[in-house]
Amino acid sequence: MDPYVAQKSPPPNAPSGYGQPPPTGVPVSAPNYNSQPPPPLPHAHVGAPGEWSTGLCDCFSDVSNCCITCWCPCITFGQIAEIIDRGSTSCGASGALYALVAFVTGCTCIYSCFYRSRMRRQYMLPEDPCTDCLVHFFCEGCALCQEYRELKTRGFDMSLGWHGNVEKQNPEMTMAPAVQGGMSR
Repeated sequence: MDPYVAQKSPPPNAPSGYGQPPPTGVPVSAPNYNSQPPPPLPHAHVGAPGEWSTGLCDCFSDVSNCCITCWCPCITFGQIAEIIDRGSTSCGASGALYALVAFVTGCTCIYSCFYRSRMRRQYMLPEDPCTDCLVHFFCEGCALCQEYRELKTRGFDMSLGWHGNVEKQNPEMTMAPAVQGGMSR
């Protein structure tokens, strides 16, 4: 025993054998910092850190979304915004605001580039191939399709919206019971 190490007495009510080394042959569990991390949960980072799951010009890898985005980008934008906002704004409200910006200014990139920036920060994605505003200014449809595919790859069912995805993820969660009647005197 090392003479420089102070001996401590066991605390009162300590179990027998407190402070003693384990008997020979009994495995001692210690944290293993070299083990593999647990598999990612749904909605966790799927791809390699710092990479988009698909390229900006891979629009035709999801043809149905490409067509919807081409003819009515407000639908795709609304779905993206609802997920990025975590349900604080609805798909319909975000899509309607997008359509209003398109009608009034004709430049929807003013509004949509902010959601790309928020999404990049949430998932640690690079500003690639150029700044978010330039991507949306020159390639609005491709940018929306890429963002949609990214969220879909990360496990979101875009047709369900935020609240539908939360319910799908946690089916045992229930709503608070309804209160019968109202306030009484």
